[in-house]
Amino acid sequence: MTAPAGASQGADRDFSRMLARRYALFLLAFFALIAVMAVAERLGLPRGWIGATFLVVTVAVYAGIGFRCRTSTPVEYFVAGRRVPAVFNGLATAADWMSAASFIGTAGVLYLQGYGGLAYILGWTGGYCLLALLLAPYLRRFGEYTVPDFLGARYGGQLPRLIGAAAAIGVSFVYVVVQIYGVGLITSHLTGFGFELGVFVGLGGVLVCSFLGGMRAVTWTQVAQYLVLMVAFLVPLTWLSVNQTGSWLPMLSYGQQLERVAEIERALAADPTEREVMALMAQRAADAERKLLDVRAAMLEDERRQQELIATLRAENAPLVRIQRAERELAQRPRTEIQARRLYERERDNALARAASLAGMPPQTLPFAVTGPGGVKAAGGGNETAAQRFDAARINFIALVLCLMMGTAAMPHVLTRYYTTPSVSQARRSVGWSLFFITLLYVAAPALAVLVKFEVLQHVVGLPFDELPAWVNRWSRLDPSLVSVRDVNGDGLLQFGELMMAGDVIVLAAPDIGGLPYWVTCLVAVGGMAAALSTADGLLLTVANAASHDVYYRVIKPGASAAARVIASKVLVMVIAFVAALIAALKITDILQFVSAAFSLAAAAFFPALVLGIFWRRANRAGASAGMLAGLGVCGWYMVTNLPLLRAWFGITRPLADCQWWGVEPIAAGVFGVPVGFAVMVAVSLATAPPDEETMKFIDRIRLPQPGER
Repeated sequence: MTAPAGASQGADRDFSRMLARRYALFLLAFFALIAVMAVAERLGLPRGWIGATFLVVTVAVYAGIGFRCRTSTPVEYFVAGRRVPAVFNGLATAADWMSAASFIGTAGVLYLQGYGGLAYILGWTGGYCLLALLLAPYLRRFGEYTVPDFLGARYGGQLPRLIGAAAAIGVSFVYVVVQIYGVGLITSHLTGFGFELGVFVGLGGVLVCSFLGGMRAVTWTQVAQYLVLMVAFLVPLTWLSVNQTGSWLPMLSYGQQLERVAEIERALAADPTEREVMALMAQRAADAERKLLDVRAAMLEDERRQQELIATLRAENAPLVRIQRAERELAQRPRTEIQARRLYERERDNALARAASLAGMPPQTLPFAVTGPGGVKAAGGGNETAAQRFDAARINFIALVLCLMMGTAAMPHVLTRYYTTPSVSQARRSVGWSLFFITLLYVAAPALAVLVKFEVLQHVVGLPFDELPAWVNRWSRLDPSLVSVRDVNGDGLLQFGELMMAGDVIVLAAPDIGGLPYWVTCLVAVGGMAAALSTADGLLLTVANAASHDVYYRVIKPGASAAARVIASKVLVMVIAFVAALIAALKITDILQFVSAAFSLAAAAFFPALVLGIFWRRANRAGASAGMLAGLGVCGWYMVTNLPLLRAWFGITRPLADCQWWGVEPIAAGVFGVPVGFAVMVAVSLATAPPDEETMKFIDRIRLPQPGER
């Protein structure tokens, strides 16, 4: 009996060595591509060619891997043949995890929120600890294809499976829309295409892997994508660190720049011109509030003023770009009172935020900072409002950390990755490797946020408007919601309060902000593309597999052949990808917010059912079904009644909308949904019949190691 096991272990080692050699060659080839593009730029190759080459070559490699790994075998298509070694599953999981939100958004939220942004890093990292302890080994011992598979087998009947499948589809679809948005943003940045066209060009890169080979193709592509995205993140970070501090270890040396950033922020908070901008923004907020009193009249007045501005610019023979910008602003004015009201509300809220010190951003080093129109207020500074805000900031920090932890542990596309390992022990080890590879980026993100902020504060703020760096105009033309500048006080100089930078642009623009060569900009873009594609592939498979395997095969047509199941999944991948692309083309920005909402929903839907299903024998079908529905219901209701976008969609108005409990933001709604799910599940399970003997044997099988298990 030991000989086959030894032979199997030997084969696993040989397979791992072969993979290591191939990916080492891939990494060397990627470095060679970088070197060639660096030399080409010095020789004068046009920027468009450099960007296109980076994009085409990397996507072509992913396509080649996907084509080579094409399969129609269910075990290969759904779980990569269950032969992915722990290290490589860790790499693939890390790539699956390093979404556009993580790659693009993490440093961005740390730039905008400072200390508060660490909630994302702590929550996501802690989630993998929960995953290793509570879920991954037991799901691998179960040994099927999907999370709804486990729910159906553990609780019996079709209802838990269908609820799980619906939740997996909903959560993953929200998440995949965000990834395709990131793909469109990066593609348009690299190629110069319009955003909408960039979405559908990038969509081809998403489909080429997930469509042909399912989890087998996605896994081996994700390993390559992780290598690309980490090189892309570390190169500009290290370059900026060397330029600013002389250190090649930015994660250890950026502290000195953090101190300098804090000094500059204190000076800006006391600067008279910055305070002048704050006062003018407060006036704009008041003007927007007055417009809301009579929206129709405000619409007519705004249109008249814009027409007068265009006429004046033409009479003065102003530059054509200014005239075109004014005409574009007129064409984009809202045409209905509902649209205008939403616009004025946004203008009011944005102006109020920027009427605070540092444009409403908390100081980089101040924990749980409290800002307001009067500037930054320290916690407990004798002001009751400030103290309340400070307490709310702390509560939201903790709530978000908890939501992200539980959401990470319960995210279907992450859990599915642990079905692909050869054994339970490999699944457990792969969680550790996943955490290691993910942590490499998470310790780098705070350093990049600080170094970029120092560049902005030191070398951009205070410049005359006609001397601003080229990247400001380039990004503002691409999308004014990402970067915009406006001379609010008319002094011709850029104050910090006159510069708006969205979190989504911080990483992508970091090379431009630091004055690095263009090939570094392209490198970062293809890294972001790799991050978005890797996660989008996994999410598309999760949605398609839940629909084809858990709904079509398990419920609608149990007798469906293996080939039919795979074909159904491939068709659904195509359909879902195009629908997601259409929604992403609407430019739903602030991707980290939407991702956080998806994690809340995942936590509320799956975490209680999975944890109690493994560790509490008394949990039954009625309890699990009721708990999942209750958790999702509370979480969804809290989001719908508090998120402005969802309130508008569902037509919800005040005072119903003013229902935030303890000041918790709606993206952390899972902090209410999870305990409700646990409570309802326990109560209903105790009030109904216990599971049958077969279910008890199932629980023992997944909880206890089997003879010969490794």
